[in-house]
Formats: sequence, C-alpha cells, structure tokens
Amino acid sequence: MSEQQHLDKAGFETKAIHAGYEPDPTTGAVIPPIYATTTYKQDGVGGLRNGYEYSRSANPTRTALEGALAAVEDGEKGFAFASGLAAEDTLIRSLMRPGDHMVIPDDAYGGTHRLIDKVESQWGIAHTPAQVADVDAVAAAIRPGKTKVVWVETPTNPLLNIADISALATVAHEAGARLVVDNTFASPYLQQPLTLGADVVVHSTTKYVGGHSDVVGGAVIVRDLGLAEKIGYLQNAAGAIADPFGAWLTLRGLKTLAVRMDRHCDNAERVADFLTSHPKVGEVIYPGLETHPGHTTAQKQMKRFGGMISFRVTGGEAAALAVCERTKIFTLGESLGGVESLIEHPGRMTHASVAGTDLEVPADLIRLSVGIEYAEDLVADLEQALDQS
Repeated sequence: MSEQQHLDKAGFETKAIHAGYEPDPTTGAVIPPIYATTTYKQDGVGGLRNGYEYSRSANPTRTALEGALAAVEDGEKGFAFASGLAAEDTLIRSLMRPGDHMVIPDDAYGGTHRLIDKVESQWGIAHTPAQVADVDAVAAAIRPGKTKVVWVETPTNPLLNIADISALATVAHEAGARLVVDNTFASPYLQQPLTLGADVVVHSTTKYVGGHSDVVGGAVIVRDLGLAEKIGYLQNAAGAIADPFGAWLTLRGLKTLAVRMDRHCDNAERVADFLTSHPKVGEVIYPGLETHPGHTTAQKQMKRFGGMISFRVTGGEAAALAVCERTKIFTLGESLGGVESLIEHPGRMTHASVAGTDLEVPADLIRLSVGIEYAEDLVADLEQALDQS
C-alpha cells in the first residue's frame, strides 16, 4: 500500500499533519519550506519543472496547503486564497453568470451579504434570503431554471442556525443547482459537508483552520474535477491567491486543528452552561444545548458543537454594549476561531453592513468566540461583566 493510500484511510488528525506534503527529498525537512519565489527555472522553453512556472499560478507551499485542505474535507481538489471573501468571489463567478440566481442565508455573515448584495449584484446576480434551518423555506426561495447555487452557512453567523446539509443537497440538486456550504464555524474537524452531499465547501481559513489570529486566508474544496478546473482557471486569472508565508502559517495551524477544536468545544460547553443560569441573560444560542432548535440536526452531522456562542441580554442594546466593554479576558474584537477568546456586538461590528435589511441582527445580541484558555477564568470574566452591566 502506497503512502497516499495509507493517508486516504487515516484519521483526521493524521491527515491534517501529513497530507499534502512528503519530507523534502534533498534535506528530509518534515515541514514544507516557504518558497519565497515568483518564478521558476524552466527545463527548456515550455518545459515546466513539476508544473511550476509562476507563483500566481502555483507555488509549492500553497500546493501543500491545498492538498491538506482537500484531504481533511474529504475532497478531490482544494484552492487557497488571500481571504475568505476572495475565495467566495472566485467561487461565485466560477459557478454563475449574469442573470443567474442564488439562495443565501437570512442571517449570513455580513461580509458575505455585502459581497453578494453590493458587488455580485452589479454583475447581474440575483439573490433571495431564506431560513437555512427550514428546508421548505429554502425550496420555496429557489427560482426554477434560474437558481444555480444554494449557499448555506451551518452553523450560521451570528445566530448559529443549523442547516440540514443532506436535505438541502437533495433540494438543490432536484432544482439543478449546486449546494455550497460555508464550513468556517464548524471547521473540517467537526463537519465534512462533501460527505453529506454538498458540492462545494468554502472557508475563511483566517478563523479555526489558521487558529492563531495571525494570518488571513480562504479556501474552496470540491470533489468535481470539472468544477475544479473552472475554479483553478479563475483563481489564476483573477489572482487572489494565498501568498507563500500565509499558506505556510495556515498549514501550521491546520496541523493542530483537532486538539484545539476539542478544547474550544469543552470551554464553550462550560460557558454555555453558565450563561443559561445567569439572570441577566435572556437567551443562549448554542447548538450543543438541547433547547436549540437545530440540536438534533447538529448531532447528526457534527462531531461536536463548536466554540461559538451567541446570547441576548435582558437590558437591551445598552446592556449588551456594556458587557462587551467590561470583559478582561474576552477581547473586544472582530473575527473568531483563534486560541484567544473574543467578544463582539454583531449589530455594531461584524454585521453593521446588514442594518436595515432583512438580515439585521438583534441589538441585544452578543457573540462569543470561546478560546482555549482555562474555562473557569472565562466564566468568571463573563460573570463580572454581566453583574456590572
């Protein structure tokens, strides 16, 4: 059995560490080098050495990351981009043409909504928001003959709704559309949408995959090699690729994803349990709680329930802002998925771009990215912030 065949049968943790790269044949280096080069010596005119010509088209460090991403998502081909939004833009323009229509979540990430509503719309792409947790609502939003993409996040950002990936794959495919799943909140460790029927997985690798709040990146993973050819062509033609150092940092983060996610989940469960009993918290939104409407679906398709928690406070927007300002260990900041815990007010921060639209989030909502610190310190920090609000 070849080394690749061994990896195909290996567990997630093994793939995350070994897939995409074999030790350097010259030095035996076990970690991919950072190939800080723009061009490559050719073996005669048009004679590319191992397919490398120019680093926008391909770079060995990026190749290693793309191979690892494909392996952990159980895909055939991965693509690494300069950001999650660069990945989304390239994907949309690979799948759609002017006059086409897509269904999007009614509580999508604000940046995704802005891209589709303000940028792709100028290219002639129409969209309809739908509740991704409601299969019938998604089906009703599809325009026969026009809808080319059903786009879902699961869990969604920031209301943590859960989409039934298998059911939505059936709905999309019956309509002749492709199902795209933004897997950023779950990470490849907790959920593999391609195995559940999705056509494409997209990530902001800035978040859990990178995991250390030190690199911005995005990814697209597919099984269909025909679609991969289209994405690869546009990735090269438009050029929003991951740089060698960014690819190296992201690959480094991927290697420890499994152990970090287990700690994120442990801590999030402890924090969610605390929040449910606090008198100043009106609602806790976490898929791991049995009270969450998507809990059963999440159990079916996720290994665990993730490190993201949203909650609503009883004192309205003013109280929510006060809690965000008073934490000491939870850092007030955008983004998520790093080793450090973050707190934010979606209505004023990450989702300000959807204010006044159907995607507007509640003003009393707080979103937590629960890090890997000592859980009791996180609980104590939230307790003092809530008690003072």
